[in-house]
Amino acid sequence: MKIRTGDKVKVLSGKDRGKEGKVIQVLKNKTNDKYYAVVEGANLLKKHMRPRKQGEKGQIIELPAPLHISKVMLIDPKSGKATRVGYKMEGKEKKRVAKISGEIIS
Repeated sequence: MKIRTGDKVKVLSGKDRGKEGKVIQVLKNKTNDKYYAVVEGANLLKKHMRPRKQGEKGQIIELPAPLHISKVMLIDPKSGKATRVGYKMEGKEKKRVAKISGEIIS
């Protein structure tokens, strides 16, 4: 996978175009083999929580919803711009590499 949990990404399209955030979770839909990323601060939806106990108040919580993986792009650690991801073999290990700067992504 080119985008993993913990990566800093930029949203390319949709209502939150241009926003940057950290990937909280990467999900795979088993029925259609598509990947989705949950980015903090992007694609927020409001969830109405009803009270559980008597006397407790209901509340509205904002939660980040999944975005299709093609709508986010990794941010280059060196330049700070959105970049494509490539792979490079270092010994027997396969490393992710930013295409703009050529720097290895952890």
